[in-house]
Amino acid sequence: MARSARAQEEIRRFLDIGAVQVAELDLDGEEAVLRPGPGSPPVTHGEVFVLVRRGGRPVGTLLGRVPEGADAKAVLAERARAECGATVFGAPGQPPFTTVVVATRERAGQLARALDSLLAQDHPRFEIVVVDNAPVTDETRELVERKYAERVRYVCEPVPGLAAAHNAGLDAVRGEVVAFTDDDVVADPRWLTELTAPFAADAGLGCSTGLILPARLTTPAQVLLESHGGFAKGFTPRTYDPAHPPGDEPLFPFTAGRFGSGANMAFRTAVLRSVGGFDPATGAGTAARGGDDLYGFVRVLAQGHRLHYTPYALVWHHHRETWRDLETQAYGYGAGLTAYLTAVLVNRPALLPAFLARLPRGLAHARTLTAVRDTDAADGTGAPGDHDERTHPWPRRLSRLQRRGMVYGPVGYLRARYALRAAVREQTAQRAKTAQGAR
Repeated sequence: MARSARAQEEIRRFLDIGAVQVAELDLDGEEAVLRPGPGSPPVTHGEVFVLVRRGGRPVGTLLGRVPEGADAKAVLAERARAECGATVFGAPGQPPFTTVVVATRERAGQLARALDSLLAQDHPRFEIVVVDNAPVTDETRELVERKYAERVRYVCEPVPGLAAAHNAGLDAVRGEVVAFTDDDVVADPRWLTELTAPFAADAGLGCSTGLILPARLTTPAQVLLESHGGFAKGFTPRTYDPAHPPGDEPLFPFTAGRFGSGANMAFRTAVLRSVGGFDPATGAGTAARGGDDLYGFVRVLAQGHRLHYTPYALVWHHHRETWRDLETQAYGYGAGLTAYLTAVLVNRPALLPAFLARLPRGLAHARTLTAVRDTDAADGTGAPGDHDERTHPWPRRLSRLQRRGMVYGPVGYLRARYALRAAVREQTAQRAKTAQGAR
């Protein structure tokens, strides 16, 4: 098939992807409770992506189809009971005092939605810090001061980039643990307690991560991204210990994307500060395009601290909505991956021998991760919720962009470092000029 015809066929198949409803189903007791996902309308007939809970905690997802005229709750509950067995949970424990950091830039509407969910957390003692990153308007500051001044602290970070914003938040932290999330999420009421309680139970824990599920699947781009694996890491709690590298992770710790994502992560504050926080030349908003969260995971593990993933700490993420968004995201994922690896080796050169030893397998893993897959989902593959299966569709255009991004990542990181130095010099000169004028 000619390239143009093939591209047109991929676009046609992409546009044919239908919307999927999002819901959650709690199987507590005899009577199941079915609720629409955050911001979604009540469930009706058609395809439904369902989060299944037991005892309020997430235990799995399924993609069900409700026939027209059928009772949605009855249909989905029958599937859920058959596929999601009973689970025994331990009490989450008493979480430590925590600071939640939310970095944002010119998205006051989304930020308000996220803050409302954060202020509804059942955590006994926490604070919230909003970091306004390189703002061009006063919209974020005015929102915080007008609506949230009593419970949210405002910090402005003029240097652009997500890592720079997170470091500014880290400087303002008063909690024993610092949790990070994004301005485009809705946090489950138990999110912060479940994410931070493991720190009280394990003195050697440096980082924890949690579950990220789609808040809506209304556009083809949102459905395709979630079918590609989304941000979820499964429903089995797991602890990664550098003293006992996992046998099923031969690339450990350099496959940091398997540990979690930046929209749902927490660190012991002293540990994150001891590794210097995040590399400010990584992350969205820089030439590196991403990788700041992965950098933090590897630095903490490389210092000998454990990392724990828990599916019980849930945030609902609002995925990007258009094909152009997917193109940007695919390129950024590839760039962020190699940019963070470059950052780790630049800042921790002692890891170079271990990295080189894993490089051949790492290249094979990257090829698998970015492989083209048939975009005709008629055989049933590619359902949202098939996390980490790699049997889902992935268009050639997006695969190519990921790989281009991976080639660009090290260059992007070096460009970001140069731009950061220039920005710091400019700020220093501006402060000196202001001080001189004051005299």
